[in-house]
Amino acid sequence: MDFKGICVVEVSGNSCANCISLMPILNKIINSRDDCNLYHIEVDENNMDIVNKYEIDRVPTILVLKDNKEIARARGFYPEEILTIWLDDKINQAKGNK
Repeated sequence: MDFKGICVVEVSGNSCANCISLMPILNKIINSRDDCNLYHIEVDENNMDIVNKYEIDRVPTILVLKDNKEIARARGFYPEEILTIWLDDKINQAKGNK
């Protein structure tokens, strides 16, 4: 998969409760923005290239990418308020704004 522009990638497992809880929060945060795209990657045999490329060692993992280059990552579940602040900062960093 090729991630063009600024992307937020949520990597999850199919039986991971934190992953299931995290996706609606990420959808809400990213849908309020027009400067990045959200992708959901389920860890399975079909996505091992992405898991290996970005060295995913636990789920959930959130990646902020710009043109396939990792800008930031977070592992585990975070409340919406904290995740919003973190994503705003990392997306601004990806855009070149400090």
